[in-house]
Amino acid sequence: MFDFTQILSVTLILFSVIDILGSIPIIIDLRKKVGHVQSEKATLIAGALMIAFLFVGDNLLKLFGIDVGSFAIAGSIIMFIIGMEMILGHNFFKNEPSSTNNSSVVPIAFPLIAGAGTLTTLISLKAEYEEMNILAGVIINLAFVYLVLKSTNWIERIIGENGIGILQKVFGIILLSISIKLFKDNIINL
Repeated sequence: MFDFTQILSVTLILFSVIDILGSIPIIIDLRKKVGHVQSEKATLIAGALMIAFLFVGDNLLKLFGIDVGSFAIAGSIIMFIIGMEMILGHNFFKNEPSSTNNSSVVPIAFPLIAGAGTLTTLISLKAEYEEMNILAGVIINLAFVYLVLKSTNWIERIIGENGIGILQKVFGIILLSISIKLFKDNIINL
């Protein structure tokens, strides 16, 4: 059953991990290098990856003999590192933009939107939230990602570089808090 509180929590968590606002400078740079970025294609491919991993990720874990709680702890550590990246402004994970014309898929759809952090977060969220609520959060985020991809230049003019930096720091702190809670809840269960 759909739970608005869970959907809101999942939406905010995924919004923090995907960090599409923090990716605006990368997207703008890609548009300058390759011209047009296909917003629809990038959003659909990222969505397909996220939804597939949401539903098949458990079976993949079982194949390797890993339980969801252990994966949630690992995911919380990755989320913690991503939050630290957002706050400190240092990259621990490298997402190097491709110079090919296929910039809608690499690096925008994968790994910028549906990267390791997002996919790990999806599996980690399954430890605390219902799949349908996670799916709703994914769809809401994909709609937001699409809007941002379509209006990157406008957003840059309105918010400015400092505004984007502030948003990135705020969502970094939120993500750190969520990762610590996820770690704490799952370490107790082990």
